[in-house]
Amino acid sequence: MSSFKVYNQEGKEISEIKLNEAIFGLPWNDDLVHQAVRVAFANQRPVLASTKDRSEVRGGGRKPWRQKGTGRARHGSIRSPLWKGGGVTFGPTTERNFKLKINKKMAQKAFLTALSGKARDNEILILDDLKLSAPKTKEMAKVIKNFSQIKNALLIMPESNENVKRAGNNLPNLGIININNLNILDVLKYQYVILTKSGIEYLTKKYVTSK
Repeated sequence: MSSFKVYNQEGKEISEIKLNEAIFGLPWNDDLVHQAVRVAFANQRPVLASTKDRSEVRGGGRKPWRQKGTGRARHGSIRSPLWKGGGVTFGPTTERNFKLKINKKMAQKAFLTALSGKARDNEILILDDLKLSAPKTKEMAKVIKNFSQIKNALLIMPESNENVKRAGNNLPNLGIININNLNILDVLKYQYVILTKSGIEYLTKKYVTSK
């Protein structure tokens, strides 16, 4: 197990903690991480582009002219794709599905591989606890300022904390997420990951002791 320093929110080192190798000591796997990220992005993709076919375009119920005798080509509706303002042939619709699948164990391993990469690069900061007296941005900014090496970070909270959430919302380089909603994209988006000791215990219980 690797040892990491534990800090209080004033930025002072107060102890050390050993991180489990099954969560924070996995070797990097480019292919696995790439696959998990690709699936995550695909499953978040919104379906925006949409067109109407000839049955959905307004108007065109009447035949524009009689079938024979005019010398012009035969047409049944002015909403044919051949006409300006007509329906679109094979255009994009909101029924398209871009979702991809990945094996559950593979997704979990990719997530833990990303966490291990952060640990290997010393981009994990562990706090003993985080408590704010008021939900004010300057309170959270003061805590982050105590760790001068952090330029942008993801703060992972083991439980809902309204004070922390509201205090950090206006800081441009800080993301805050509940540990239950954490995924690989969140881990890779930010340079640093900030965890509390209770967050480490939660991850250990979920991914090691529960097996």
